Amino acid sequence: MRAARLIRMVLLPQTRPSMTAAELARELEVSERTVARDVLSLSEAGVPVYADRGRAGGYRLIGGYRTRLTGLGRSEAEALFLSGVPSALREMGLADAASAARLKVSAALLPELRDAATGAAQRFHLDAPGWYQEPETPALLPRIADAVWDDRRITARYLRKDTEVERELEPYGLVLKAGVWYLAARTQGDYRDYRDYRVYRVDRFTAVAPAGSGNASGADDANDANDAGGRFARDVSFDLPEFWAQRAAQFARSILHEEVVLRLSPQGVRQLPYVTERAAAREAIERAQTADGLDEHGRLTVTLAVESAEVAYAQLLALGPEGDILAPPELRERFASAARRMAALYAERDGAGAGPDGGGP
Repeated sequence: MRAARLIRMVLLPQTRPSMTAAELARELEVSERTVARDVLSLSEAGVPVYADRGRAGGYRLIGGYRTRLTGLGRSEAEALFLSGVPSALREMGLADAASAARLKVSAALLPELRDAATGAAQRFHLDAPGWYQEPETPALLPRIADAVWDDRRITARYLRKDTEVERELEPYGLVLKAGVWYLAARTQGDYRDYRDYRVYRVDRFTAVAPAGSGNASGADDANDANDAGGRFARDVSFDLPEFWAQRAAQFARSILHEEVVLRLSPQGVRQLPYVTERAAAREAIERAQTADGLDEHGRLTVTLAVESAEVAYAQLLALGPEGDILAPPELRERFASAARRMAALYAERDGAGAGPDGGGP
């Protein structure tokens, strides 16, 4: 840990003319006293770090000193490609590797190019979690990420509904979708025949250990993935983005078990893909338009696949008067009841004297 910090302390002054003790302490997340001790250690080791005294003083390297520590390691190079996703790096335990990689690149750049990193960071940022939710980092994510990077089999316990199951997995890739982490992996059959790739929610893993260690534990273990468990031969044809796109589309279709018939105004046609499952909405609209489902008032009757009547009620309420539910009858009655209650609320507020059910007092 201290060795990594000292390396960063040598690299940081190479990216700018001078740094104060406070700036170094903030970058390294240590105290200014620790910075002073580390500078002394570097000086004793022959690194020409010079301290400028005074109000505008700071630490700098003498005579254009350059280190030869700027070669990127594998983990640093891999992390650099994810450097636009700082929260994801932090959750996978790669923040330090990414920070070191960025420093090495900055130190190797010509002076006139050293603002490139900050310039990009000021212009582009990815905020992965969805709105109105507090993201939580799964406790076992760093351990799973290590196995993914190193192509090592893991033995994992996983919650499937109310049942805990154990599997030996070959972890192929991690996906962050709307603030939720997923693992793409494949299992081995009894005769070591590969089955299909599967998707697991990382927050449902209760224990992870190197395959063959005999200890699938949720706590830190002295035997890490580099000391136990074998590597697997990665299928080089596996394409994680393509795999995820196909599985996401399959999942979206698989949960649509029911149908709703509704009549949409032109505005409702435009709104429908934004209030329900987008692909299902577009398919419903295209089918209706192909079948010439327009009436004399320009309204389009569509048959929409939905997850359930309950979900459809919550989603399609957003259409307001731009959507008229025709079937099933019980869902239509539920919308009609909601419309009566809403009309009563507005009538009462406007002094019309309507009762709570939409009638008189």
